[in-house]
Amino acid sequence: MSFAAHVQTRDLGAGRTTQVWVLEDGAGGRAEVWPTGGFNCYRWQVVRDGQTLDLLYADADFPGEGRPTRSGFPILFPFPNRIRDGRFTWDGKVYELPLNDGPKKNAIHGFSSNRAWQIIDSGANAGSAWVTGRFSSVDYPELGGLWPAAFTLRVTYRLGPGRLQIEANVENPDVKPLPFGLGYHPYFRIPFVAGLASSDCAVQVPAASLWELVECLPTGHKQPVDSARDLRMVRPFAELQLDDVLTDLPAVTLEEGLRERGQIRAGATTLRLLCSDAFRDLVVYTPAHRQAFCIEPYTCVTDAVNLQADGIDAGWQVLQPGVCWSAIVELRV
Repeated sequence: MSFAAHVQTRDLGAGRTTQVWVLEDGAGGRAEVWPTGGFNCYRWQVVRDGQTLDLLYADADFPGEGRPTRSGFPILFPFPNRIRDGRFTWDGKVYELPLNDGPKKNAIHGFSSNRAWQIIDSGANAGSAWVTGRFSSVDYPELGGLWPAAFTLRVTYRLGPGRLQIEANVENPDVKPLPFGLGYHPYFRIPFVAGLASSDCAVQVPAASLWELVECLPTGHKQPVDSARDLRMVRPFAELQLDDVLTDLPAVTLEEGLRERGQIRAGATTLRLLCSDAFRDLVVYTPAHRQAFCIEPYTCVTDAVNLQADGIDAGWQVLQPGVCWSAIVELRV
């Protein structure tokens, strides 16, 4: 294979253009990343047996229009999902965030998914092509009063043979501890093999428990997965209508230090989700259009900052000044 990474200018119509980074494997496989749209990898294609698999779903007018959290591979930072009432207390100070979920009742999905990122590295070698983006709070003065500490998030998309790796590095450049959670919201296309139907697709997620939710927010209680949300055995996609937070995942580590966290099958082809053990919770979500299914790896549960303050182990991370944290998610066909 002959890997390459390069930038393209795309015409958005009405005299508008945008830049997209393209990673190619030389055999027809590619990934496309939109830096000004939250560094969203909205397309990932793999060629198998002469057929192109289109693995990520994106709205027809994305990039360009549409909400960045409804297409591709949104990056959710410094918190994934919701913070109740957009309000939390940290180190004695109350923080109030914009209420930007659907009902305008809670803060949702952090700051990084709908802002421009800087490209700081790209390249290719004999085994992969990559592009690295950086999102730093210091580049957005309006974020200064919304979060307890400054932060820098670096993410690298690395395209390899039949795989897409996403490596995140969180840095704390502040003199104060940095609280955070990281999540991804991938939209996996249903079906991702041409010629198949959604009835040919199935899902498996090895979670034993779920967080009890009221209006999409966890109460702090966990319970065993019930028949509707038990995905430990392969389940037909047609049966699933979900919007839940699953947890208690197996601790078995596979190759390269990663753990199996989910599978989507289209006929005889399997898409696997593997993660570092820092990703302890998963949101499973069926969009209303049913052209995708989301298995979303999170380092913490929804509203983790408030749950942790109540003494609940919610996975909330705290990074000391000058320290760097890293974790990997990998998609494999």
